[in-house]
Amino acid sequence: MALIKLLTRLSLLFLHLFQDAGVTILGTVPSLVKPWKSTQCMEGLDWTKIRSFGSTGETSNIDDDLWLSSKSFYSPIIECCGGTELASSYIQGNHLQPQAFGAFSNASMTAGFVILDDHGAPRPDDQPCVGEVGLFPVYMGATDRLLNADHEEVYFKGMPTYKGVQLRRHGDIIKRTVGGYYIVQGRADDTMNLGGIKTSSVEIERVCDRADESILETAAISLAPPTGGPEQLVVLVVLKKGCKAEPNDLKMKFLKAIQQNLNPLFKVSSVKIVAEFPRTASNKLLRRVLRDQMRQQLSAQSEL
Repeated sequence: MALIKLLTRLSLLFLHLFQDAGVTILGTVPSLVKPWKSTQCMEGLDWTKIRSFGSTGETSNIDDDLWLSSKSFYSPIIECCGGTELASSYIQGNHLQPQAFGAFSNASMTAGFVILDDHGAPRPDDQPCVGEVGLFPVYMGATDRLLNADHEEVYFKGMPTYKGVQLRRHGDIIKRTVGGYYIVQGRADDTMNLGGIKTSSVEIERVCDRADESILETAAISLAPPTGGPEQLVVLVVLKKGCKAEPNDLKMKFLKAIQQNLNPLFKVSSVKIVAEFPRTASNKLLRRVLRDQMRQQLSAQSEL
């Protein structure tokens, strides 16, 4: 509780600083905007000098973006997505096109990409679709070697060619909407973005597997809410034969174990007990299938 009060006070100091300094362009992350909205700490502040906002680090929530934009006469929010290994962004918004909350409008300067189908083939540029990103390999800020891994194997092995050039792997799954905007929908590999911090499913599962004696194995996935916003951690559980457990009890145990052993800022959104996990012929866990199944369930619940 003391930490929350301290963070709230620091946030208030920054909010007043933005006002008093006459800031015109303000960079944010969604995890900051949400508590600004929920605590109403901006009441009485004048942010009308702000001409635009920037947002990065994690997926934005549309309602939170609308609220933030309203504080400065509905100034645009420019979304930006990239990665440390890119030394830049590959997709973002700009001031020359109409912007949609929680979405990107184009590739970044000097960057280019295609959306790949399930077989690795590039999808048409003018059609709505969902798939893994394939980056054009040459752009400003691109790395050409890794310190602790094989650069070619990590970024290029198994990637298809497009117009005679081998594409570079990034790992994002993105959706192109009917209107031509882009929405990042998570990771194609087994990493996730929790509160702007990248972590692996394996790390979380290793901690959760030891949280209770009734657990046979766990699968950690992240999902963006149907209305948009930061990814939320969902832990699926297979119990040992003859054992019983309650999802809420496991949720509290997982939360304690994760915060003590990995990161005190990580939160568990929900826990679901299942009979078994989908696997490949070589017994590899298909987390992507689990993500798709949970996403369908969330969409169905939101329509009720």
